Formats: sequence, structure tokens, C-alpha cells
Amino acid sequence: MDPIANMLTKIKNAQAVKKETVSVPYSKLKMEIAEILAREKFIKKAEKKGKKNKKVIDVVLAYNKETNPAISHIVRVSRPSQRIYSPFKKLKPARQGFGLRILSTSKGVLTDKEARKQKVGGEMLCEVW
Repeated sequence: MDPIANMLTKIKNAQAVKKETVSVPYSKLKMEIAEILAREKFIKKAEKKGKKNKKVIDVVLAYNKETNPAISHIVRVSRPSQRIYSPFKKLKPARQGFGLRILSTSKGVLTDKEARKQKVGGEMLCEVW
């Protein structure tokens, strides 16, 4: 029912069984979330593949030297049944700065740090650490 939660669950489950890549159906919002995760080094990279109705996002997962996943916790905050919005003044760092929150704002999809810097609030999509 919720495509973003489905993507996050696929990433979490793939890392639990030590897979190298995972494919999720393409959407602009999911691609922006994946690009933020890649920029913050939680995944190695995200690529769009396919044509027209067969587009997918190939996510290459990141692990540390002991093959522990780079993402230890990833959860959807705002759900279709309960949207969670936050003004920029109430945005606190996730896990005292060791994690990040991804927000959908009027200036696009941003991390909590970028949203505070640009002084813009929005819908909290997910938390990662």
C-alpha cells in the first residue's frame, strides 16, 4: 500500500541477508530518497534502469569491513494513515547527529540538516541510522 515503506523494507531485508543489490520500482520520490542515502554513504549508489513502465531503481548496498550493514535502522515515520509534519524549528538531529531524517519540503526532498539550514519544514518521510 505504501511504496516508500516497501522500498525501505526491501533495503532492510536485503541487508539482513547480505545481498549486494536490490531492485525497487521507480518513482521520482523514491529516487530522491535513494540519492540522499547514497550521498550520506548509507548505500553505495542508486541507478535508474529500464524504459517506460518497466523502470526500476537498482540500489547497491554498503557494508563495512566486517560485512555489517551501513544501515542499522531504517523506519518510515509518516504513513499514509498518519502524516507527520514538522516545522524547521522543531527539527532535532536524529540519534544526536549520527543518523538522519529525510523530509519532503516545498524545496524538494531534504535531510533534516539541510532543512534546518534552509529554514524550511515539511513531512518527515523516514529516519536512518
